[in-house]
Amino acid sequence: MSAARLELTANPRKTRTVRPLGPVDITALRAAVAAIPEDVWAAENAAKPNKFEVLDATRHIVFRFVDSPRDWRGSHDRPAWTAWRGLLEPVLAHAVRDYGYARGVFPRVMLARMPPGGVIHPHIDANPAAKWPHKIHVPLTTNPGVVSLFGGAEHHFPEGEAVEVDNLGPHWVRNDGDADRIHLIFEYYDADQPDPDWLAPFLRASAAP
Repeated sequence: MSAARLELTANPRKTRTVRPLGPVDITALRAAVAAIPEDVWAAENAAKPNKFEVLDATRHIVFRFVDSPRDWRGSHDRPAWTAWRGLLEPVLAHAVRDYGYARGVFPRVMLARMPPGGVIHPHIDANPAAKWPHKIHVPLTTNPGVVSLFGGAEHHFPEGEAVEVDNLGPHWVRNDGDADRIHLIFEYYDADQPDPDWLAPFLRASAAP
């Protein structure tokens, strides 16, 4: 069976709408992010691995990323991770506290900065590596003009409130305000959860000549 014909079902633990995860202390991280020079944003964005047209003018600083878009189980630290790890790890741990995973893994971790007037066009996260991890946002700075669509409904996510979103359904974001919208965005999965039945045959089919 070809990779295209396999049914790559989503992790049943993922939300199909949005899942509020509660408040997170972002004080130190938000202050550090506010101090990032523009030339650092420009350089990190130019080197980012997630260059997709739907992201439009949104800039990113990527701390961790998957080795392959086919498999979430392999990921790596990018150069910025070492300097930012001490600020990021407490926020990540606090945001995921209710999942209760003994061996949770963060395959992708990044900052996303959307300017006033910016948009992220309607899309779904179609790569197989997005099928299994939870997709979580922690807003660091926002404004009332920031609106996003997840799970078929529009939302405004307040600063410091972590939320899991449905990345496998159509979603978009729009910043109609007059200030940047900066989110910490990351993925999270349970290393003790059995792999889906489709993963091994999919990887074999993908590797076939």
